[in-house]
Amino acid sequence: MPTNKYAIIRYQTLDKCFRNPGRSYYLEDLLEEVNSALLDYNPESEGIKRRQLFADIQFMESENGWSIPLLKIADGKKKYYRYDDMKFSINNSRMNEMESEQIKSALLVLSRFKGMPQFEWVNELIPKLEQSFGFIRSDKNIISFDANIYLKGIGYIGELFNAILYKKVLNIQYKSFKADATHEFEIHPYYLKQYNNRWFLFGYNSTVNLLSNLALDRIECIEELQKDYIENTGIDFQEYFEDIIGVSRSENDEPIELKLHFSPEQAPYILTKPIHGSQKKKKFDENGLLITIDVIPNYELEKLILSFGESVEVISPESFRNQISNKLRIALNKYESK
Repeated sequence: MPTNKYAIIRYQTLDKCFRNPGRSYYLEDLLEEVNSALLDYNPESEGIKRRQLFADIQFMESENGWSIPLLKIADGKKKYYRYDDMKFSINNSRMNEMESEQIKSALLVLSRFKGMPQFEWVNELIPKLEQSFGFIRSDKNIISFDANIYLKGIGYIGELFNAILYKKVLNIQYKSFKADATHEFEIHPYYLKQYNNRWFLFGYNSTVNLLSNLALDRIECIEELQKDYIENTGIDFQEYFEDIIGVSRSENDEPIELKLHFSPEQAPYILTKPIHGSQKKKKFDENGLLITIDVIPNYELEKLILSFGESVEVISPESFRNQISNKLRIALNKYESK
């Protein structure tokens, strides 16, 4: 089912015309009504042409639409359009197959939260929706998501989500893997992100006067503070993650072009699942795949490259090539020393 807001306006307008017993709507009338509705919604709208109007009517008549009971009544050389059943409306018709599949997909996404602390309501909501929409429940699971409901710190997700939503300042007791002691930070939370089955909180850390990235599994305790919340006015988190793999980023780092060569065996996997959104194919032949990505080097990038083992070679830049080479040399020495 199309979700484009302009398409919905067109369908609703046509539906209103088709079920109006007091007027006969010819094609010109329908086009005028639709364009008028679009103009009311957006004064800058250029409207639609007859071809789009025909396409909209055809969709509404189809099984993917609402299978509307539309009559096309001849009046001389012209035709006017109305429902055979004036009580019919797309707003009270049965759900079509496409709508049903979209709701089922949404339920699958919701199911990812089942069992997570503070999302217990999902366990009750899903069966109610399935019953209301007449979906058939299967006794067998046929899909699963890569999530770990037993992950340490996952219980904080609901609390942190609400803190971001309602702009609450938090005192967080935090112990990193590298620290011997727990530290306290005053955090103004902005964003939650999942990476590699771990959750991370991003927020302004007024204790150190920086944007901080805190792993939820390292949080010891959270306490709400009665302080003024400092708004996020400078960071678009969609853009923030565009230049990195993972979650680690230094404030002033700039992306570099990384050139990688993958073995012929690994190449199909990299082509079908790019390692970064900036990935570009430079060469692909019997010797393998050469790509470039524009990223900021970080811990996660290094670990990702190392995870491919002998299937990848860093071509450039030289500094990052040497960095990976040194890591591999250290790993090899551990095997050769025994």
